[in-house]
Amino acid sequence: MLERLASRLAGVALRLPRARTRRITVTRDIPVRARDGVILRTDHYAPALAQAPTVLIRTPYGRGGPMRLLCRIAAEQGFHVVIQSCRGTGGSGGVFDPFVHEREDGLDTLDWMRRQRWWCGAFGMFGASYQGFVQWALAADAGEEMRAMVAVATASSTRDSTYAGESFALDTVLTWVELLQAQTVPWLARQWELKRGQPRLLAALSHLPLVEADRVATGVTVPFFQQWLRHHTPQADYWRARVFDDRLDLVRAPVAMVSGWHDIFLPAQLSDYTALRARGAQPRLIIGPWTHGSPGLYVAALREGLGWLGTHLPTDDTDRGATQPTDGPVRVHVGGVGGGWRDLPDWPPSAQTTDWYLHPHSALRTCPPVPSSPDGFFYDPADPTPSLGGALLVAQRAGAVDNRPVEARPDVLTWTSEPLTSPLEVIGPVRAQIHVRSELDYFDVFVRLCDVDRQGRSWNICDGLVRVDPQRLPADGSGTVAVTVQMWPVAHRFAVGHRLRLQVSGGAHPRYARNPGTGEPLGAAVTLRGGYREILHDPERPSAVVLPIVGSAAQPSTDG
Repeated sequence: MLERLASRLAGVALRLPRARTRRITVTRDIPVRARDGVILRTDHYAPALAQAPTVLIRTPYGRGGPMRLLCRIAAEQGFHVVIQSCRGTGGSGGVFDPFVHEREDGLDTLDWMRRQRWWCGAFGMFGASYQGFVQWALAADAGEEMRAMVAVATASSTRDSTYAGESFALDTVLTWVELLQAQTVPWLARQWELKRGQPRLLAALSHLPLVEADRVATGVTVPFFQQWLRHHTPQADYWRARVFDDRLDLVRAPVAMVSGWHDIFLPAQLSDYTALRARGAQPRLIIGPWTHGSPGLYVAALREGLGWLGTHLPTDDTDRGATQPTDGPVRVHVGGVGGGWRDLPDWPPSAQTTDWYLHPHSALRTCPPVPSSPDGFFYDPADPTPSLGGALLVAQRAGAVDNRPVEARPDVLTWTSEPLTSPLEVIGPVRAQIHVRSELDYFDVFVRLCDVDRQGRSWNICDGLVRVDPQRLPADGSGTVAVTVQMWPVAHRFAVGHRLRLQVSGGAHPRYARNPGTGEPLGAAVTLRGGYREILHDPERPSAVVLPIVGSAAQPSTDG
């Protein structure tokens, strides 16, 4: 009764389509047997309709709480909903080893669905984050019965997101490890830990060596965390069986993608979009002003997802009220003053790439650089440059924040434009080319683009990091390394009177694991070595950020 009332209230509050039925039969803890004998605990929400397709959700986050409400809402829209706990979680047997078993377990679950009396021969999948990874694991082999996917804040491969710029996404990975382990402790104990501010997790994020960080955070050694520290190089065979981006050409189901500008997987998700478009598919893409765990992301995903599933899954009622979206295949939210939602024919949109060069006296300009001395700073991994906002797993700490506290540090350099005399709209991929000379061979380059408002507040828009070692990025004869930093994509409108600012620093801890400066292995490093580095910005080594400018503002007027 309470679930039924909650679904009605949620439907009204979220402006969802009218329910097709309120009569839902729920069967819990169904034992679905995988091919190796492991039991996967599964719930089934059955609508009182003569014919209904199926929506499959596979998750490591349990089948209770908000997931019950989501399943009921989807069932009331006219779908059988099957929600299953991934092995090693939520009462399912076996051991949870991320990505390893999802393809075979998904195929075994599909085989089980085919044998049910209510099966009508068609299904779709829905889910965010890891619930999206399991969709990609199954999609290439599901055949024509898989009619739709709704992939929210996720990607077919997490390897590059885990080792962004060949660093290590410490905050995301260790926070996720702690979250999974927390599901195994009593509810009251978990609430007490949250109330205390998660001191064990905070201690673990600062702990060295990293190979001990999982035990500091959770009290136990987590095997997959240990493996991720060990197999971090690009050529590691470990990840080849744990990524699914090499089979995107076999996916036939229409895909809807929903993400946010500060989502941890956004670059990888856009790579999936590009790959699908390259083979002629027509995926739907929505990117909003959201972070990975923000409520707005999930509200938008539920609305978009129900519409997408209703369009592509057949039912016994041809008048479902769900239609193909009438707006463009790509819909993005442009941040900043005067932004808002835009419909685009594709991603990225046509744009004029413009170099904004670093100049002396901390100036950022579109005119070519002039002869100048480099700017420098000392990076100390014992007092690492902190991360502030941006793409983080925890929504409360992620997103755009005022960067003035971190910009005041001596280990952060900034270059700032003159106030804009006309709006500047930037939509598309962003990269920076930074020329660095370092007294250490091993170091990180973190670059962040900010919007400085009329009050002087510096709001982060996008960023990126690259880990430099002499094998991958050797220095030239002068000891200079040309570092290309692929930053997060962006859709932002810089208003009149605002200024662009580029930060360059030696890290963003604990979002990325600090670089110890020694070249020691990722998990074993304990020695911390600080070093001085210089950022060069002369005509021979023109450091710059490259921005995609769109619309009538394609000619910036701040050449100085």
